Amino acid sequence: MRSGMVLEDIRVQPMKRAGGGWSYTIVWPDGSVDEEADSFLRMHEGSGTQKTYAYTLVDHLRWRVREGLGTEKVTLLDLHRYMGAVGARVPMPFGQPWRTPPKKPYGESGLQTAAACLKGFYLHQCAKRGMNDDQSPSGQIDDR
Repeated sequence: MRSGMVLEDIRVQPMKRAGGGWSYTIVWPDGSVDEEADSFLRMHEGSGTQKTYAYTLVDHLRWRVREGLGTEKVTLLDLHRYMGAVGARVPMPFGQPWRTPPKKPYGESGLQTAAACLKGFYLHQCAKRGMNDDQSPSGQIDDR
């Protein structure tokens, strides 16, 4: 795990709320907020889930940058590849492992969290665009 502030990379930004709690969002190296991630994370405002999902999502967004993928281009196959790259057993080639030493692959609980987070994130993006499962491009979301 990194210590200190990361300025040259996509990062999670904690923000102290007036009531004493914390909120979390994701910012780009130039300091701009990732609006897609922020709108998803706001759904979990004030919960521990927001922090967990922020750190899970920032890892996925970093992978997407490496892969040259934007939200509108991600397919279900890409999500399978990502899950394989972070430690899931997938019956396909997934490319380079994403979590290399000293990082460890996600364990069972981490994989379940990542799957729930990514499912929620991409369903949220489809809903914001007014799409349902039958209209989502490239087979992005198929929850059947």
